[in-house]
Amino acid sequence: MQSLQLTLSPEQAHTPELLKQAVAKALSLPPTQISHIRPVRKSIDARGRFVKINLAVEVFTGKEPITSDTIPLHYQDVTNKEEVIVVGAGPAGLFAALRLIELGLKPILLERGQAVTERKRDLAQMIRSNTLNPESNYCFGEGGAGAFSDGKLYTRSKKKGDVQRILSIFHRHGAQDEILYETHPHIGTDRLPQVIKAMRETILEHGGEVRFNTKVTGLKVEDSQITGVELADGSSLKSKAVILATGHSARDVYHLLHNNNIALEAKGFAMGVRVEHPQELIDSIQYHRRERGEFLPAAAYNLVEQVDDRGVYSFCMCPGGHIVPASTGAKELVVNGMSASHRNSPFANSGLVVEIRPEDLGEYQQYGVLAGLHFQQYVEELAFFNNGSKGLTAPAQRVGDFVKGKLSGSLPDCSYLPGVLSSPLHFWLPQHISSRLQQGFKKFDRKMHGYLTNEALIVGVESRSSSPVRIPRDMETYQHVQIAGLFPCGEGAGYAGGITSSAIDGENCAAAAKRYLE
Repeated sequence: MQSLQLTLSPEQAHTPELLKQAVAKALSLPPTQISHIRPVRKSIDARGRFVKINLAVEVFTGKEPITSDTIPLHYQDVTNKEEVIVVGAGPAGLFAALRLIELGLKPILLERGQAVTERKRDLAQMIRSNTLNPESNYCFGEGGAGAFSDGKLYTRSKKKGDVQRILSIFHRHGAQDEILYETHPHIGTDRLPQVIKAMRETILEHGGEVRFNTKVTGLKVEDSQITGVELADGSSLKSKAVILATGHSARDVYHLLHNNNIALEAKGFAMGVRVEHPQELIDSIQYHRRERGEFLPAAAYNLVEQVDDRGVYSFCMCPGGHIVPASTGAKELVVNGMSASHRNSPFANSGLVVEIRPEDLGEYQQYGVLAGLHFQQYVEELAFFNNGSKGLTAPAQRVGDFVKGKLSGSLPDCSYLPGVLSSPLHFWLPQHISSRLQQGFKKFDRKMHGYLTNEALIVGVESRSSSPVRIPRDMETYQHVQIAGLFPCGEGAGYAGGITSSAIDGENCAAAAKRYLE
C-alpha cells in the first residue's frame, strides 16, 4: 500500500478511470497493476480561477483491502448488567448508550418522542395539516434535531474525543463511505433515519432498552445523589447514574431543574433568520461565475463578521436543501434547514445569526439564569403573530428589502413547504438583532458579490442554533456540580454544538458514568 496526495480536476476526481490514470502516472505504474484506490481525505479548493480537488488516497497493488474501518468496537451482552438511565435519544444519548454497552453497562434509553419511522409520518402529517405535534416534530423524537437537519458531521471539537471513531460508528450502521474521508462529511436526511434505526437495533440486540413516548418529568435525588427519574405516566425508574441528554429545545427540562433549585448557568447563544438563495446563484459565486457541471457538489459557504462588537455568522449551511419548521410549542414559529444526501434541491439555505450575550438581555434579567430562554420564546412568539397566526406559515422578506427597511410586495419561490407570508422582519425583530443582520448582509456581499440580492429570501426565525443555558458539571467527573451521578450531556447541557460533538460528549459521559459506578 502506498499513500499519495493528488490535485485533480473535478472530472478526474469523480471518474474512476481517470482517477486510476492519474494515480498510475503519479506512481509511474501501469494502471493494470493498481487493484484498489481508497480515498482518505477529500476537499475542494475553489480559491483559484479553476476549481481543484485535493485528494489523499491509499493505493493497493495487491488484493483489495477488506475495510477502511480500523477502530475496534466490542459490544457486550448487557442484559443483566447494572443499569444507567439515558434521557434523550439524540446523538448524545444514542452514542452514550452504545458506549455504555461497550463498557459493560445496560442503557435504559428514554425518548419523549416517537421512533424515527413513526416520527417521519408525524412530520409529513404536520406539513399537510399545518399543525404541530409538541412531542413528535423536527426537534423531538428518535435521532433528535440532528436526524432532520442534513446530518452534517463536521466539527471543530477534535480535542474532546476521537472524531474518526464517531464517523466509523455511523459508517458501520449504514452511512455512506464518503463520510470517512470528506472534509465536510454529511449523511443526509434521506439516509440518516435508517442509520439511527440500525443504532437502536444494536442497542436492543445487546441487551439495552429503548422506550419511546416516555417523558421524564422529574429527578429523584437523595442526599445530593441521583437515585432515578419520574415519568409523565406517574411511574418512576431507579438508577445510580442518569445521563441527561435532552437537547436544547427541551425547555421544560430547564424549568424542571430551576424549579427544584438545581444549579443552571446563563451562557451566550445566537439568534437570527434563515436565508435562502437559488443554488445556482451560490454556485456561480463560489465557482467563479462558472457553471457547476456534473462533477462538482452544490456549493456551500461559511461567513463570519464582527458587527458592533458581536459576531454575525452563517450557521448550519444546507446546499441543495430545504427550510423546515422546527417549532416545539404552540404559538411559536421556528425554522431550521436540512438537505438530502444528494443535495439536489434548487435552493441553498443557511442560518444567519447574531451573537447574544447575557448582558444584552437587560429587560429579561428578572428571569435570572433563564433570561435567554424567555428571550428566545418572546422572539418565536413575535414570528408566530407576525405570520397572521397561520399555524406554521412563516414570515419572510426579500433580503434586499430587509436591508433597505422595506416591506416586500411579493416573494420569490421558497422551499419552506408550510408556506411563507410577506412580513417586515426589519421592523419587528429586536433592533439589536435586525440592525446587525442588515450590516452583516452588506459585509457578506463584499466577500460574496451577489449575496445581497432580492432573489434571496429571509425566513424567520432561526432561534435554536445553541442553548442559552448551561447545566454546570465538574470538568473532570462530568457530574453535575451539586448532584452525584447526574451527567449533563450534549447540546442541551451546553457542552456541544452539532451531531459529532454531541456524540463525542455522549461517549465521554458514558465513560464517566462507568468510572463513577466502579
